[in-house]
Amino acid sequence: MMTWAGAGARLAESFPGFLGAGWVRGGAESREWHMLYRFADEASLSGWEESAQRRWWLSGAPGTVREAQTERRTGIEGWFDAAHGSVVGPAPAGAPARWRQMIVIFSVFLPLSLLVNATLGAALAGHVPLLVRVALVTTLMTPVMTYLALPWATRKLQWFLEGRPAPWRRRR
Repeated sequence: MMTWAGAGARLAESFPGFLGAGWVRGGAESREWHMLYRFADEASLSGWEESAQRRWWLSGAPGTVREAQTERRTGIEGWFDAAHGSVVGPAPAGAPARWRQMIVIFSVFLPLSLLVNATLGAALAGHVPLLVRVALVTTLMTPVMTYLALPWATRKLQWFLEGRPAPWRRRR
């Protein structure tokens, strides 16, 4: 299985936008494997998924291999998922350095936190106990950060997360 999975990763490497591949098993005794691919953008991923090379590779699978589920992750939300199973191949390449992730999160969290605490927190300060206020602000901020602010910041700061020069500093 590992030889076959490695061959698929080597095939994917030749496609534009390829950033890395790997595979994990559900557990030490599990017969279920999960293939992981990372591409620069949706068009690059589609090029690989719709390719004759990928179809040929899948047709040569040992035993019974089937595509049961596909997940697509973009932005920062997939970087912090808990690990399931054990990595048995090369780790997917391209995850930004943790310090870069921290800076992006901080740059979004600080202004939003200040705004919410200065408005809602201040309005509730004399009427609601601190624990309830903090719980309310956290409950409101978590979905805003997860579904709106961080995905937006991740797109806007992709150059920083990838360690590339800022758009205004690139040579034309």
